[in-house]
Amino acid sequence: MLGYTPNERLWLQQLHALRRCWLKDQELSPLEPVLPPEKLRPVARFWECFLQPGSFWRLQTFKLYKGGVFTLTRILIPAWVIHYYLKYHIMKMPYGVIGVKPRVFPGDRILETGEIIPPMEEEPTGYH
Repeated sequence: MLGYTPNERLWLQQLHALRRCWLKDQELSPLEPVLPPEKLRPVARFWECFLQPGSFWRLQTFKLYKGGVFTLTRILIPAWVIHYYLKYHIMKMPYGVIGVKPRVFPGDRILETGEIIPPMEEEPTGYH
């Protein structure tokens, strides 16, 4: 005997129909789920209003952000790179970089004051 018996066929047909009905019941209508309205706290209420598309404050924030990005990427960073390159690679005596000071020996004249550096005293010997 091949295939299902009439009782088995009827049972499978009913089972398939039940499964189809169950799957159809799982689909939500556009009105579902019905939830109570959510009470927002003050900060959440502020952000809910703030983030509405086309709101005044959202547009102002976006303009400020775009202006800041423009200033940083098109003005400040290139100016810093140019300043760094000029200061450390082009200029002979870079601004703010201290060069090696000339050595001072006894008998030399200090240019600013005109003083002559006295000779060094000899260190006493015989004790520490």
